[in-house]
Amino acid sequence: MAAAALGQIWARKLLPVPWLRCVPQRYASSSFKAADLQLELTKEPRRKPSPTEPLVFGKTFTDHMLMVEWSSEKGWGPPRIQPFQNLTLHPACSALHYSLQLFEGMKAYKGGDQQVRLFRPWLNMERMLRSARRLCLPSFDKAELLECIRRLVEVDKDWVPGSAGTSLYVRPVLIGNEASLGVTQSSRALLYVILCPVGSYFQGDAVSPVSLLADPTFIRAWVGGVGDCKLGGNYGPTVFVQQEAKNKGCEQVLWLYGPDQQLTEVGTMNIFIYWTHEDGVLELVTPPLDGVILPGVVRQSLLDLAQAWGEFRVVERKIRMPELMRALAEGRVREVFGSGTACQVCPVNQILYQGQKLDIPTMENGPELILRFYKELKAIQYGTKTHDWMFQV
Repeated sequence: MAAAALGQIWARKLLPVPWLRCVPQRYASSSFKAADLQLELTKEPRRKPSPTEPLVFGKTFTDHMLMVEWSSEKGWGPPRIQPFQNLTLHPACSALHYSLQLFEGMKAYKGGDQQVRLFRPWLNMERMLRSARRLCLPSFDKAELLECIRRLVEVDKDWVPGSAGTSLYVRPVLIGNEASLGVTQSSRALLYVILCPVGSYFQGDAVSPVSLLADPTFIRAWVGGVGDCKLGGNYGPTVFVQQEAKNKGCEQVLWLYGPDQQLTEVGTMNIFIYWTHEDGVLELVTPPLDGVILPGVVRQSLLDLAQAWGEFRVVERKIRMPELMRALAEGRVREVFGSGTACQVCPVNQILYQGQKLDIPTMENGPELILRFYKELKAIQYGTKTHDWMFQV
């Protein structure tokens, strides 16, 4: 599919992104073109995993990668698909010193008809562009990048696993590549995309719950910061807190924010609560996109599905820890879960908060809604249910 043919898709599915002042206007319309894509096939193909081998996330990579270079003098160079290889970076590279780095994460699925499809990739392109502008990295045409990614997945389509629950993880990255020290807008940048086959997060149709550490002394993001962008700098500092959670017997972190202890995210996932609200109405609630929350693609998909079902109230609203504790004490909570590209939906069964273990009755309630979401997403992603969220490779 030519990039120009995606115009109607963008118009239908994307929201406008405001310009940030640090991006020079003369680069706004400048982008690489998928029509200029150069292809160099590997002469030394890697061994592909057998269908019986376990696929550990992020450990196995395909034969090829996409690379596009940019400079303030010449703009974007031609995109190229080349054999997978190491990067060569200057020791003063601005991405290494000042975290001028962003990334995306999305998946391609092989259906029973052997067709490979990407799940709502235009939302990832939109988020990646917004992240780039926040770091004053060069702008690009979303449709052109998506077409280049489609071509890359097409070249390595034999790497897309076909077993139940498996997929091809797609990791686009954009880094500042300034070869000098100093915190400033980078005059050079590198965009690349790598692929890796990944296994199922859960075994079969079962879902396994996680326990959370909720410690208000640790903050993931704040108003006016970059919590709504997918930047590497948002993830590195969470490793320490994740270890703290493990030391206390928890699998993940429930990130709280502010003096009123707002629930924001679960680990690297968005959070949802399915409960009977104080007004007696059954509802699904998730925190709003106020600059602290990452606008997850699966998050948006769950909201869209629930709104289409029309069976309970669906709302984006701030949720505070005292409010959740009160609802648990009154028996109004049905399910608490996270959502993200890796797991799709992940149940929560316990929260450790200020030395108190709060039992969440998620699994005792089915978990009815979680399993419904999980099965609906799988049907869409693997093509057993036709949906315009899927982009065919």
